[in-house]
Amino acid sequence: MKRITINPLLVFILISLIAAMAAGCAKPQITSHSDPQPAEAAGSDAGVQSGGKVEDVLKRIMPDQMEDGVVRVAVIRNLSNGDHTRLFISGCIMEGIALGFEVETFITDGDNEKTQQVIAEVIAEDIYDGIILSHGASYTYDALLPAVEKGMKVVTFDSLPYKDGDANNEILRGVTSTAQEDIALAELSLNAIVSYFDESAQPIKVIRAFMGPDVLPLDIRKTVYDRYVAEGKIEEVAVVEPVDLSDPRGGTKDALAAILPRLLAGSVDAIWGSYDELAKGCLDALNEAGRTDIKIMSIDVSDNDMDLMRTNKYTWISTAAVDPKLIGIVNMRLLAMKFAGEPTPDTYYLAAQLVETSALDDSVNMSNIAKVVEGWGNEKGIFDNFEWMDELKSITFKY
Repeated sequence: MKRITINPLLVFILISLIAAMAAGCAKPQITSHSDPQPAEAAGSDAGVQSGGKVEDVLKRIMPDQMEDGVVRVAVIRNLSNGDHTRLFISGCIMEGIALGFEVETFITDGDNEKTQQVIAEVIAEDIYDGIILSHGASYTYDALLPAVEKGMKVVTFDSLPYKDGDANNEILRGVTSTAQEDIALAELSLNAIVSYFDESAQPIKVIRAFMGPDVLPLDIRKTVYDRYVAEGKIEEVAVVEPVDLSDPRGGTKDALAAILPRLLAGSVDAIWGSYDELAKGCLDALNEAGRTDIKIMSIDVSDNDMDLMRTNKYTWISTAAVDPKLIGIVNMRLLAMKFAGEPTPDTYYLAAQLVETSALDDSVNMSNIAKVVEGWGNEKGIFDNFEWMDELKSITFKY
């Protein structure tokens, strides 16, 4: 495996390259090796000075993981390489490098068979100390059990690390399951639909842009959607979904384009985009058909999403979201805590917020969205209150 030495000042360039590499690989294996320079070399803003080397600190804090001289983490993402995926991965990599880890990522395009194969290969390779798994389905418990039995540490995101794939059953020993507040995300996005139209218009006629079943976060969001239907607030006119999960945007565009000609103006009020790639596919279809009578309220956000929301401000009205980069950061911190023997929770949920198109002037992007969405992406205080984390980052860098 090729080793790449990284200067902390080049980390952000590295992340951009990683995203570009991921886009072109059927089974991407994106490796980032950490060999950070001392804080002095990175300039006065690199953090509190420390006399130790990162390897020495890691050997003291994580001796088991450092037996071979490096802490290695595999990040496995079972979704297509969309904006949310790239931001999630960048959060994992940034935090991993800041903690002195070597991080390799795998994107499996929503292919559950491929995901299980990659998990098995990562475990069998016997070089990784920990795994972060994103969007593992009902097989998650069984697939990760050999890793836990080998002493590897595991954190999951939007996965099912529960016996028999049932969230009501016991969680795999030692694993932390993280998720967005999917119920809140659904409520925020559906409330945006309900509040946009006059109450006399209820039930509001909605197209559901969906992907599943057996995509855990979307399944959870659908339970909220079903409640709004049962309460008579919305009425489902149609469902559009991609045939190929590796191309959610293109597939959803094709699905909506196929039915738009028979959906006359006034027959549909809004589209509920349960995932932003699906919302973008719907927007593409509406624009190609010249339809401006249907509104979009969605879930998830990225720079590309915000550009499209601004350009189509009378169509794409809002999105409910959690900072995807923060999700990656938090997952990597939790894994680091496990390496260091710190207590970790069985579950952790990241708070959801509403992003309204009307608040997005041309200066707003993912790096400064907090100026219009209070508390957005604030990683301070989320599993970062350990002296050893500060010590490591004083040697490497603080982004």
